[in-house]
Amino acid sequence: MCGRYAITLPAKAARDYFGYVDEPEFPPRYNIAPTQPVPIVRLERRADVFSRRFQLVRWGFVPSFVKDPRAFPLLFNARAESAPDKPSFRAAMKRRRCLFIADAYYEWRREPGRGRPRAGAPFLFRRADGAPLALAGLYETLSSADGSEVDTACILTTSANGATVAIHERMPAVIERQDFDLWLNCGDERGAEDAWRLLAPATCDTLEFFEIGPDVNKAENDGPWIQAPHRSRLL
Repeated sequence: MCGRYAITLPAKAARDYFGYVDEPEFPPRYNIAPTQPVPIVRLERRADVFSRRFQLVRWGFVPSFVKDPRAFPLLFNARAESAPDKPSFRAAMKRRRCLFIADAYYEWRREPGRGRPRAGAPFLFRRADGAPLALAGLYETLSSADGSEVDTACILTTSANGATVAIHERMPAVIERQDFDLWLNCGDERGAEDAWRLLAPATCDTLEFFEIGPDVNKAENDGPWIQAPHRSRLL
């Protein structure tokens, strides 16, 4: 599961890492929540030229067949294991794969208790090498009866790796930089299966993580203090 994340790197650094042709400017955001506008990177083809493009979408995927979005559950995550076969995600897995721009995400440690486990202390996860995080995603354009269109997207998740499972059993699927083209290129349906194979848990040394304070629990809190370690140690 991935229900909160951050984009704090400078706009130029994001553009250099993800390689999109657009030159947007955007402020740092430390506590992004579902339903908010978020940037994705997708591949656009014009004639025989492919370009990576920056696009703003709503975080919360709505399949194209939905008639009334208000009656449809919010899909901000999709399970990578089942997405190719689920009616909600099947078409997007073949034709509308994207990358979420990020440099950290948050997860809450599952605490044992009666009934369902409850959320405990929040943790920040980021790349150990300091690079941005490219999170695998799917996007869709919803056309309303009045002719308006809304672009929506979700993050794909996998099972946790041997390190992060101590906090949560799921994690977002991280796409490595050398695999961007394979993941984004949806022109060849035969490549969809190869792209799907990229959706594996990150290796245990890819991410570092540490406990942070409870301010991240409220989406209206947005500032660098949210990411301050709650304890003076990395796990």
